Formats: sequence, C-alpha cells, structure tokens
Amino acid sequence: MSSPAETAALQQQGGGPPRSGHGRRVVAALAVTQTTGYGVLYYAFSVFLVPMAHDLHATNAQVAAALTVSVLITAVCAPLAGRWLDAHGGRVLMTLGSLLGAGAVLAWSQVTALWQLYLVFAAIGVACSMVLYEAAFAVIIAWYGADARGRARGILALTIVAGFASSIFIPLTGLLVDAYGWRQALVALGLVYGLAAIPLHALVIRRRPAHARTPEAAGERADLVRAAVRRRPFWLLVIAFTASGGAVAVIAVVLVTYLIHLGHTPVLAATLAGLLGVLSVTGRLITTGLQTRLPAALIAAAIYILQGVAALLLPALGASVAGAIGCVLLFGLGFGIGSITLPHLLVQRYGTAAYATLSGRIALFSVADKALAPLGAVALAQAVGYTWVMSAVAAVCVTAALSLVAYHRV
Repeated sequence: MSSPAETAALQQQGGGPPRSGHGRRVVAALAVTQTTGYGVLYYAFSVFLVPMAHDLHATNAQVAAALTVSVLITAVCAPLAGRWLDAHGGRVLMTLGSLLGAGAVLAWSQVTALWQLYLVFAAIGVACSMVLYEAAFAVIIAWYGADARGRARGILALTIVAGFASSIFIPLTGLLVDAYGWRQALVALGLVYGLAAIPLHALVIRRRPAHARTPEAAGERADLVRAAVRRRPFWLLVIAFTASGGAVAVIAVVLVTYLIHLGHTPVLAATLAGLLGVLSVTGRLITTGLQTRLPAALIAAAIYILQGVAALLLPALGASVAGAIGCVLLFGLGFGIGSITLPHLLVQRYGTAAYATLSGRIALFSVADKALAPLGAVALAQAVGYTWVMSAVAAVCVTAALSLVAYHRV
C-alpha cells in the first residue's frame, strides 16, 4: 500500500501537459547529448589509459584510479543534482554541466602529472552528475508528466541510441589517438562534446513550470522524500539497483580477462564483450514490451535471476566457444534494464514531483558501487580465482531479484 504522500504524488505532473512535438525534440536532443557524453566523458578513457600512463610515467593502475575518482564524485553529487532538477528543471544544470565537461576534457589534454589528472577527473565526475542519464531521465519524466506511454517511449528511445556510445566512441577515439596522439585526440573530443551538448541543452530543454518552483511545491517534495526514505520500498529499490549495477560493472571490467583466462583468444574475448552493448538494447526493448502486460519489478527480477545463472555457468561452460557465447548472451540481456526499470518504478509509486531527488539518492549508492565493485572483484580474483568472482556476481544478482520481488509485494 502507498502512503498518503505517495498517493498524492501520483496525482501530480512534473512538467505540465505533454506536448508530443517538442517532447520528441527533447528526446532527440538528449539522445545526442547522452551518446556524446557517455562516449567522451566515460568510454573513451579506456583508449587513453596506456598512452597516458606512458607519458605521465605512471602505472596503469594509477591512471585508472582517476576514473574511479570520477565515478565516486558523480555518486556523491547525484543527490544535489536531483534536488536541483526537481526544483528548477534541467536547462541551466545540464548546460553548465556541458560547459564543465567540455572544459575538463580540454584540460585533460594538457595534464602533465597524476595530481592534475585526478583534479580533472574530479571535475568530470561533477559534470557527469549534471548531464548523464539521471539528469536526462528527470527532464523526460518532468516533460511528459502523467503520460506514462510518452515517458516510457522517450526513455527507451534515449537509451537505445545512447546504448551505442561505446560502439561509436571507443573505435573513433582509437582512430584519433592513432592519427594525432592522445592529447590532440582529447582536444577533438572535447570540442565535439561541447559543440553538441552545450547548445542542445541550452536551447531545447525548458525550465520547470512556475508552479513547480514555488515554496509550497518545494515543501511538498520535501515531505514526499522524507516519507519515502522512511519506508521499506525505497530501500528495497536501493538494494536491488545497487546490487544489479555492481554485478554489471564487475562483468564489464573482468569479462575479457576471464575469457582469456579460460583459453579464448583476445580477439574472441573482446568480440564477446562487445556484444554486451548490443544486448543491452535488446534487453531494454524486451523489458519495455513486457511492462504493458507484467509488473516491471517482476520482469527485472526474472532477468536478474537469468544473469545469476549465466554467471554461475560461465566457469563450467565458458571454456567452449558455444558455452561462452551462451553465457554472455544470457547475462547481456539484463545489461541495461536497470536504467529503464528504476525510473518506471519510482514514478509508478511516488509520482513525478520528486523523481529526480529520489533517483539521486539511489544513485549515491548504486553509482558508488559501480566504481568500487570492480576493484573488489579484481582483488578477489587475485586472491582466490575467478570462479569465486562469478559466484559472488550470481549471489548479488539473486539479491537484486529477491529485493524486487519483495518490493512488488509491499
């Protein structure tokens, strides 16, 4: 049963009556900015790792720690960004975040010491909390308000396009580094991101309606958030999406190394890992289609169970090509469902008025886990082997599934 605050919130709209024409333009603009944002601010880093380590006279681990710093700062800033989005909308926040992100990437091209690299990635972490999925989803949800179909279609379209960010920007970054070196490649990427994201965020996204910026509206949002965080359903969502996000992050980091450990060639291992991005799009399409017939929490729970099975089977079957492909396919179907399931569940229970604030509080835990879980997995693999890592991933997936089942029953 929902609390009175939750029931009242379900009757509120976050962004006025939906206007499909501009709504489509908002989604299209955000699809561009999310694809370039994830591509430049996150995925490109893997290509720069080795040349940066060489030029900065540092180890790969020391350089890789910069990305961990960035993700952790994104997590810390997420609740603040969420409160701003609920109160003011996304235009100012996402425009400033784009300026900060583009400027940080240009500064990244000039670093000559590790401390400078960490400082730049602290700025990138702040920018990511202002411009990536959590902010984009909040803008779409506020725009469509009570139009559930419009929200679902907008988020699905956005995540389908942005799901190809790694497929576009990792090869593109490799070509740029090969042709011009890593510093000039960063200058090019910083300009690409800035020229794409800054004007789109400034010109297409609109402010929150006046009624959402009043002290009364702020008080209602605060009451709703206080009521939500004091009750069990919110924390079940925290557990479910923190656990599932950590499992996905671990597989993303260790899969190539583990497949090579099982005897596969580096090319095959990288190819199979590359399927995860494509499969995430497939999983989102399947999940969105099923949500019209089945509860979203139970759909996600079933997929997380399948991911746990895949993780358990990988040590036993992964030495064969067919077994490795099967396990990767099974796990990959759930690779991106958290990004579309969590917004659906939050709006379904709490409405749109405080969506970004609640999403930001969950991101504090889930995004931090995405940064820290791979470090723990690598340490566990070195200590006792990858079989234990896969068992831990399976246990975490089951935890996520059970949390969603419990959430559905509350």
